[in-house]
Amino acid sequence: MTNVSSTADDILACARTLIIAGGYNGFSYADVAEIVGIRKPSIHHHFASKVDLVRTLVSRYRAEAEAGLSALERNVADPRDQLKSYVRYWEACINDATAPFCVCALLACELPILPEQVALEVRAHFRSLASWLTSVMERGKRKGQLHLSSAAKIEAEGFMATVHGAMLSARAYGDPKMFGVITGPLLDRLSARH
Repeated sequence: MTNVSSTADDILACARTLIIAGGYNGFSYADVAEIVGIRKPSIHHHFASKVDLVRTLVSRYRAEAEAGLSALERNVADPRDQLKSYVRYWEACINDATAPFCVCALLACELPILPEQVALEVRAHFRSLASWLTSVMERGKRKGQLHLSSAAKIEAEGFMATVHGAMLSARAYGDPKMFGVITGPLLDRLSARH
């Protein structure tokens, strides 16, 4: 049994890497088969279609993100520090190239061409992340640790857009440091006393 789940996990990991490198249409089952070292029918055994593969990938990605945010909630009490930790996580991923881009942010750029089942999972990720960020903003404002210039929901959406945009700029410039250049002032603004 471990072999079956291990193969499925290898296929998902490969697809994730290929999506980050080239988007939804930037890979095929032939690419995955070659990289993982299996035949295409083996992929179909685990994932009947590319839609099934990417939908599963995004669903798991969202679950991993939600688990990570829950762990952050448990381990870091201060809302301001939660935001900093979230940004530092992505900064480290971009710097060491382990995850140089959020899979869902990349797929969101392709929403018009994505199959509906995949698009639904991508939107669910954005809603989940926005909800968490909104709750952090609200708690931070209540505790006097975050200074919002708009409603918490609007600040959360702006925060999320800035982080994703910073990923895009780091990629566009080929410079991981751009991520911190862009996100640093955002954190400073939210922390500043007005």
